[in-house]
Amino acid sequence: MLILVINSGSSSLKYQVLDTVTDEVLTSGLVERIGASEIKDHGQALDLVAESVSEVLGDREIDGVGHRVVHGGERFSKPVLINPEITRAIERLAPLAPLHNPAAVLGIRAITAKWPHLPQVAVFDTAFHRTMPEHVWRYAVPDELYSRYGVRRYGFHGTSHDLVTGLAADYLGIDRQNFNAVICHLGNGASATAIRNGESVDTSMGYTPLEGLVMGTRSGDLDPSIVTQLVMRGAFTAAELDTILNKQSGLLALAGDADMRAVTEGAAAGDEHAELALTSASYRLSKYIAGYHVAVGGAQAIVFTAGIGENSIVFRERVCAPLEVLGVRLDPELNAVRSGDVRRISTEDSAITVLVAPTNEESAIARAAEKLIRD
Repeated sequence: MLILVINSGSSSLKYQVLDTVTDEVLTSGLVERIGASEIKDHGQALDLVAESVSEVLGDREIDGVGHRVVHGGERFSKPVLINPEITRAIERLAPLAPLHNPAAVLGIRAITAKWPHLPQVAVFDTAFHRTMPEHVWRYAVPDELYSRYGVRRYGFHGTSHDLVTGLAADYLGIDRQNFNAVICHLGNGASATAIRNGESVDTSMGYTPLEGLVMGTRSGDLDPSIVTQLVMRGAFTAAELDTILNKQSGLLALAGDADMRAVTEGAAAGDEHAELALTSASYRLSKYIAGYHVAVGGAQAIVFTAGIGENSIVFRERVCAPLEVLGVRLDPELNAVRSGDVRRISTEDSAITVLVAPTNEESAIARAAEKLIRD
């Protein structure tokens, strides 16, 4: 089955066509500056996508579309076939993901207008974390904030965490239902998830993707009073602080660069700012892993995935070093190996196995779409 995977941004449209039989990526691309150039809207962007796809596929036709939707709220706990009511429901969740859900709806409606009979599936970043118990997802705030405004922990990167959980369990020969682990999805956005019996029971991102780890441009955890005090003092507006915490913080604020490669190179060259950023980010993740080791009743594996997780030898070393107190032992030679496969990077006598596993969210979305379309 040929599935077109769409990841819609407010001014961009990222796409990929996958053959789910061979898992081959037939074509992919990114249309940018929608609305700020000759490309007026997502409909016109989709015309460009269709032209590009047609050149590659020839007489073959797309069988369905899988959409990455960031926020599914409390309603969506699994992928769903899209219809007008589902589209409106995704749109109603816009206050929880104002930068993402409206863009996803634009992509869905553009597909509907161009190919009205093509089946579409929504795959939600938050869905995998719906198994978290209430004492984990509840914040200790008045009930009205939850019941009226939906203030609770949702978690993100769920498609990746779900995929990598399965890959790691298979690699270790452990039935997923008996698998306990800490999955670390580390890219420009980063999150850690506690996996107990193959399911998410806690995760570092919260109401929004801002909470948790030190990221490329996001601050991660901080005292909420920082925001309220600065707003009450008139130093910044709420919108300005939202921009600062999401787009001007994290590695960028500490090191002057949001790219972990530049940060590790700077630290190695003696740059004090880069060293601070590297130490802060790795320390924060080490704390989360140690806490989640307790949350899952003893992790059988720590798994690194996504851009930084799969490629940064230095960052993995920094994260695992403090975990020696838990019996974690990294093998320097195995850690230095570069491979696109699931692999062990810990020593044979490590109390917790440390793995690196490749993530492929587009493939996971395509397969979820295929399953629903076939059923």
